Amino acid sequence: MTAKRAAEPQGRPSKADDREQRRAQRAQRASASAQDRARTKAAKVQANKEHRARKREKRLARLPAWMRDRMTVTTVVLAAIAVTLYAVLVPVHAADYGSPVAFTMLLAAPLVAAPLVSTRHPNLAIILFTGSTLLLALMVPRDVSLALPWPWSVPMLLAFVVAVVVPTFQHGWRTGLVMFASGTAAGLTAALMLPGFTSGNSLIVTTSVVGGIYLLAVLITGRLRVGNELTRERALTAQEQAKRELVEERTRIARELHDVVAHSMSLIQVQASTARYRVPDLAPEAVAEFDDIAGTARGALVEMRRILGILRTEDHTADLAPQRGVDDIPGLVETTRRAGAEVGLSMAISGDIAAATQIAAYRITQESLSNAVRHAPGTAITVVATTDEQSVTIVVRNAPVAAAPAPGGHGLRGMTERAALLGGSVEAGPDAQGGWTVAATLPRHPSASPQKGTV
Repeated sequence: MTAKRAAEPQGRPSKADDREQRRAQRAQRASASAQDRARTKAAKVQANKEHRARKREKRLARLPAWMRDRMTVTTVVLAAIAVTLYAVLVPVHAADYGSPVAFTMLLAAPLVAAPLVSTRHPNLAIILFTGSTLLLALMVPRDVSLALPWPWSVPMLLAFVVAVVVPTFQHGWRTGLVMFASGTAAGLTAALMLPGFTSGNSLIVTTSVVGGIYLLAVLITGRLRVGNELTRERALTAQEQAKRELVEERTRIARELHDVVAHSMSLIQVQASTARYRVPDLAPEAVAEFDDIAGTARGALVEMRRILGILRTEDHTADLAPQRGVDDIPGLVETTRRAGAEVGLSMAISGDIAAATQIAAYRITQESLSNAVRHAPGTAITVVATTDEQSVTIVVRNAPVAAAPAPGGHGLRGMTERAALLGGSVEAGPDAQGGWTVAATLPRHPSASPQKGTV
């Protein structure tokens, strides 16, 4: 037994090593499958968000043009409120408070128009409201009934509320506070100038009601401001995420190319290094030539590992399982089906295909399925993979969807770069039936150098 073990080659792995390697490969495949499922689930969630956003945009598009403009809608609403308050305030003060009709109509106009003016000229609105409030309160005859609220009537109270709330929403809490303080000071001044007209209840009620509504408006304004800031941050985050995804895709392409090229370079280095032992009759010049080839291959491998070390992130670990290829496309389709998508698969793959082409075919299929799930949720998807003597063709098509796909993302760009790097091409766009088709043509065995103009 000892002699038999000694006769075995030293480089041959043991059974324990084989089991450990198979276990690591199974774990790697399970992790990759989980990543595929997570990616498909995230694409479905994003698709639902984009679908709701498109429905909201369609509802807004059906509205008239003036209703889609926020400033125009605000002006129309405030004008309607001003007309309503004016129509109520003038009769109440003329009939119940005995104010002269002409002066009441003249002073009520700036009082109710102050909120509308404050959208563009808040300081002018404060002056108009304060002055008209003071003069309108002082115009009440001295024989007015003490049972009526004064110096703030009910219509003036409502106008005061609107005059405080609008500047708070439009210009911030400071402007609203100035309007509130100015209006309160105008009512207090009128009460001090004509002390026999009021017991102070109207001032207390008005100050309390308007002050409470002002605080509520400040809280709502702060919440809206925070919401707008969050929306802007989400937009910036989405842009940064798109850029990061593009960089990660290019980095992954570089890693996959390293895995493919490093394998070939390793074979070249081994063959060149062992040539003198496999071919004993080599001339010294040939041996030196093979040694130079082996040294060049080793140097190239070192440079590739150095570049890959720069590309790797801190949390990235080396892949232990083989890279995905065309044989893994059925598993990818099955993962997408489990996520709830209706996917059909037709494969006619035969013959030898280069490793780089297999990786590109798998990744293009993966990205195409993710885009279909994201931009056309609920539609049927078909995947067709075929080969001929020179090329591999991948076609992914989804059925027509009600709304056009939302622009954005770098999936198509990444697929195009992958194909161009191998000398292939990718065509994506709407088809004659109204659906969306991605068609990739990749060479079975890419040439030594990419075509002109490729990345």
